[in-house]
Amino acid sequence: MLALGVIQPSASPWASPVVLVPKKDGSVRFCVDYRKLNAITVSDAYTMPRPDELLDKLGGVRYLTTMDLTKGYWQVPLDADARLKSAFITPLGLYEFLTLPFGLKEAPATFQRLVAQLLRGMESFAVAYIDDICVFSQTWEDHVSQVRQVLDRLQGAGLTVKAEKCKVGMAEVSYLGHRVGSGRLKLEPAKVEVIRDWPTPHTKKQVQAFIGMAGYYRRFVPHFSAIATPITELCKKGKPDKVVWTEQCQEAFRALKEALVSGPVLANPDFDKPFVVFTDASDMGLGAVLMQEDEKGERDTPSCT
Repeated sequence: MLALGVIQPSASPWASPVVLVPKKDGSVRFCVDYRKLNAITVSDAYTMPRPDELLDKLGGVRYLTTMDLTKGYWQVPLDADARLKSAFITPLGLYEFLTLPFGLKEAPATFQRLVAQLLRGMESFAVAYIDDICVFSQTWEDHVSQVRQVLDRLQGAGLTVKAEKCKVGMAEVSYLGHRVGSGRLKLEPAKVEVIRDWPTPHTKKQVQAFIGMAGYYRRFVPHFSAIATPITELCKKGKPDKVVWTEQCQEAFRALKEALVSGPVLANPDFDKPFVVFTDASDMGLGAVLMQEDEKGERDTPSCT
């Protein structure tokens, strides 16, 4: 980091400890535990995009290109005051960041704002979730032109992409934990393995971790909330940290895992076709779903519900 100009020696009155996190490729990510700093930091209220809305845009296109910005946060400089607050402790002394570090609670919003401004005017063919950019087109000619436009914007802003992580001109790509393309939406195979091998939770935190993972893919599980109720009840305020895992919990756990690892495939909405709104209500509540006719003329609920 010193060689890259990411950090410098510090004389700051602030200091946070270091955390080393293993990455999927076997390398190590250097992080700083900024929890105490984050607790007194004024939040950035910039709205993060909804992953499901980004994925809905990609379903019906023929060509997809994904780009991953190289060490995205490190491409954003810090001002002098923020540098002092970013200081961290090592056995070799105190250092501070010159660029945006991982771990600051406002870092995702800061970077999302940067990328959104960068892609302004390109929303019809490019989306981004923090440092993951996807360009989507119906024709190859449009795709080549639009990928070039995005790359020109990145170059003009001085941002770089990690070439080995780019997928160019694909019919189907991995994006935000899903396989998307050709009008279909599926779970990422690696995520399916994680869910399949998930051990039985014993603590409230472990339960929350499972519900968080499964809940991200709730659109693939009809009646997700009803199935998960015995498990989510364990996370309520006042419940013990060491959970009482009942037979009902085990059955809900098994049902959610089975539903997610069975390879469900959803149809992406086609925004060029009409939608039908179905509503229902009772004394306790009301609801509505959007439906479309598929190629067989049958009505189904697309993944945008």
